[in-house]
Amino acid sequence: MYMTQCLQRTLQQNPDHIATICGERRHTYSEFGERVARLAGALQKIGMAAGDRVGMLALNSDRYLEYIMGVWWGGGVLNPVNVRWSVPEIVYSLDDCNTAILIVDEHFATLAEDIRKVTRHAPRFIYAGEGEVPVGMLGFEQLIAQATPVEDAGRGGEDLACIMYTGGTTGFPKGVMQSHLNLWSACMPRMVDMPPIRGGLLMHVAPLFHVAGMARALIQFLAGESHVLVSSFDPLQALQMIERERVTETLLVPTMILALLAHPDFDKYDLDSLKRLTYGASPSAGDMVEQVLARLPDIELSHSYGLTEACPVVSSNLPCNHTPEARISGLSRSVGRGGLGVNVKIVDPQGQEVPRGTVGEIIVRGPNIMQGYWNKPEETARALRDGWLYTGDAAWMDEQGYLFIVDRLKDMIVSGGENVYSAEVENVLARHPAVAMCAVIGIPHEQWGEAVHAVVVRKPGAWVDQQQLRLHCREFIAGYKCPKSVEFRDDLPLSAAGKVLKRELRK
Repeated sequence: MYMTQCLQRTLQQNPDHIATICGERRHTYSEFGERVARLAGALQKIGMAAGDRVGMLALNSDRYLEYIMGVWWGGGVLNPVNVRWSVPEIVYSLDDCNTAILIVDEHFATLAEDIRKVTRHAPRFIYAGEGEVPVGMLGFEQLIAQATPVEDAGRGGEDLACIMYTGGTTGFPKGVMQSHLNLWSACMPRMVDMPPIRGGLLMHVAPLFHVAGMARALIQFLAGESHVLVSSFDPLQALQMIERERVTETLLVPTMILALLAHPDFDKYDLDSLKRLTYGASPSAGDMVEQVLARLPDIELSHSYGLTEACPVVSSNLPCNHTPEARISGLSRSVGRGGLGVNVKIVDPQGQEVPRGTVGEIIVRGPNIMQGYWNKPEETARALRDGWLYTGDAAWMDEQGYLFIVDRLKDMIVSGGENVYSAEVENVLARHPAVAMCAVIGIPHEQWGEAVHAVVVRKPGAWVDQQQLRLHCREFIAGYKCPKSVEFRDDLPLSAAGKVLKRELRK
């Protein structure tokens, strides 16, 4: 159970099959495998030892997939960096797990100097973008061209494969430690439920730094099928790519799907090749489902629920539950049932399983569950109890095992497919000298699913407006985490214990 085995298998059995399509570049699996082995050799030569972390800060490309497989082939550990983070957030993740090598593309090369200034130990930068290599960086293509291919290190099982940082309620990201066994155990059950279309092409629009995008890429590698890379989501570009390359399936979040459907040129493109669409990052998208099937009546729809700590899939709602009958019954509003190898329960605050139909917290157990949080034993102990991962998501389960999510116990906000933790935003707001108290909640938003909304009490005699607070937040956190709207009040509703009653704010 090591993640490079699938590449070895395809190299042996189908080396001439197309592996990646990125713009005008096309690589067969034979070419892709050679580049991976050379990249692994180059990384080892510049200092990557077994278990060392290598980061990548870049948009989607064929080189991103080469990074994933190349680091593993050479025995290293991935640290995919969130491209929407601010420099302090990036630096925190690099320093936290001692990332000594960072690969960047042309979109983020300009951040290198800012990163160098504040990291404890500046990483070696490798430039994987287009055009001339910036001064002070190594060139991705030159490294591959000059390197000697090396044998697969064959690290697997409980060996660490990836540290994927996710937002934390403490205000600092948490490094989720995923082993090769974790990733393998998450991908294989999905292969059973929904194997990739044979001979198909998967279009990567969801970012590869995100657990959902990376896991879907790994499933495509396990099947030995082809990848089509789009740098980032643009509705017109996505429509053009589907028609041009005859894409058969893709993974999108609801906001992306709605943007595609709303594009004025949607009906001008031939989308007949698109057979399957998987969506996630939203508990329910009933109206969106109706819109998709009205425009693409023959497409297979599949919904997945998961979290980074589960690498990521917990449950899947398959195409059979998107039929007219299932939509009438309400099954299409479920997030599906637990996959093979994944035990799912709904429990009360004491950890006891509740009766079917009763709301409680989702807890999960299985070989796909993370090893823990990097350097955070206390937070690991809170999340992993008696072998179960406590997700913090509230849901109920019906008699057939279908899950229906109703809320987020940790006050997590999902905006445009990205997770935002209210406490992290509140900590930043509270730093402003004019803020006495604040609370952050998610409110419905037509485009983003949810928008970050702040309720603020100013200090007596102090003044700050919405724009000033948003600019203040941008200094410390990514733009998507910053409040889209700010409401000023004289006080906040509090419980007897002095805690803010967010349910009252939501009302």
